[in-house]
Amino acid sequence: MPQSTHALASAEMLALMSYLEHDAQPTILLDTDYNILAANTAYQRQFGVEGKPHVGAKCYRVSHQFAVPCDQAGEHCPMRKAFETRLPERLLHIHHTPRGPEHVDVELRPILGDTGQVVAYVERLSSVAVASVQPQQKGLVGRSPAFNEALSALQRAAPSQIPVLLQGESGTGKELFARALHDGSPRASGPLVVVDCTGLTETLLESELFGYEKGAFTGALQRKIGLAEAAHGGTLFLDEIGEVPLAMQVKLLRLIESG
Repeated sequence: MPQSTHALASAEMLALMSYLEHDAQPTILLDTDYNILAANTAYQRQFGVEGKPHVGAKCYRVSHQFAVPCDQAGEHCPMRKAFETRLPERLLHIHHTPRGPEHVDVELRPILGDTGQVVAYVERLSSVAVASVQPQQKGLVGRSPAFNEALSALQRAAPSQIPVLLQGESGTGKELFARALHDGSPRASGPLVVVDCTGLTETLLESELFGYEKGAFTGALQRKIGLAEAAHGGTLFLDEIGEVPLAMQVKLLRLIESG
């Protein structure tokens, strides 16, 4: 990586360190040579190892136990791209932690000097609770590039209110990802309602999804709340949505677009 000829002044360093200390997220300050200049209490609490100070160490040694920068070890390096673009970068890495390897969402922001040159970086880290690198009895488990790419997309989609389309062959874990999306969202305390769309006729699917009022048709002896309403405040997962009859998909489109 090209090295900056500028550096943070001591007063700027102290101001940044003070700012980082008030950040609830684990956050570190890096120079352009991969050295950790400062680490807030949240970082030390979550990623620190007693007797092994991080300040002064290379970030790639601490996070990955690499002897060379990430991009030289076959990993993506957000610092290299941020140095070139002078824009924030975000990616998902597998980091070495006191608890073992973990998926960590990394957000890197370059700090620019008076001439627009990158002089340092602020890096915020967030452990991904919905997935594990190591074997476990339930939930998402994986570490392959394809898995990490899907998990990275999940991390970006989960906090929002956007509809999410999960594609994959049978048995690839679409429902597991749907549950992880729900658990990683602000709606995690609400219900996750799963609708199996296979084998449901258009009439049955409509009554299941949208419910009906008492007396709406013969046999409707009481009001029935639809699953879409039951999922209010949570997440509605339409499993095998491609099996839904075309006429019903029009009504589903309005539901998905309007929420």
